[in-house]
Amino acid sequence: MLFGSISYLNLLPFQVFLKRYISNNASQMTFRYKRAVPSQINKALQRREVHAAFISSVTSAKCKCTDLGIIADQKVYSVLLLEGENEIDPASATSNQLARVLELQGKVLIGDAALKHYFNEGTGIDLAEAWYKETGLPFVFARLCYNKHEQAIQKLARTFAQTKVKIPQYILKKEAKKRGITPKQLTWYLGHIRYKMDDKAKKSLKLFLNKSRRL
Repeated sequence: MLFGSISYLNLLPFQVFLKRYISNNASQMTFRYKRAVPSQINKALQRREVHAAFISSVTSAKCKCTDLGIIADQKVYSVLLLEGENEIDPASATSNQLARVLELQGKVLIGDAALKHYFNEGTGIDLAEAWYKETGLPFVFARLCYNKHEQAIQKLARTFAQTKVKIPQYILKKEAKKRGITPKQLTWYLGHIRYKMDDKAKKSLKLFLNKSRRL
């Protein structure tokens, strides 16, 4: 199986889980990775260059997906809109579209760069919070989707949803150092991300996709 991989911090718990899962199921299936930014992974799944990946919500409507997503209940801290001229983030699809849906103007900044901007006391609108204020719903930034190996991917998703992932300290320190933040800040940030798609998350995703289609 070829798995699309995005190196943003919000997927660190899943990546730690996946390595353990692969080692425990090595005799059943071989995993390989293709690493890229979200917008590139979206296209890779569509072209069947990867078999499964967390892809941008806005492109997931016609895909086969699991009940795993990247979800923020209110603030997400890693998807910001900065004051200034309109400027999309080329690495993103959903965040750019969210700014349009919310009719907000400015520069979209996502991922580790946005998180570091926040921790450095930079100003900006948290787009997940803006969505919550308008709808009262969490926002779904991505979904785990697939085009092959359905049974295996669905089993993997269910197992992750039922697993409490503990990230080893050496990984926390390594990932934090790589991004210029502290392990404490990294752990705090991950506390604002969840992955299981509940009814509110599904309702929110449907609303977002409907609003996107009308643009």
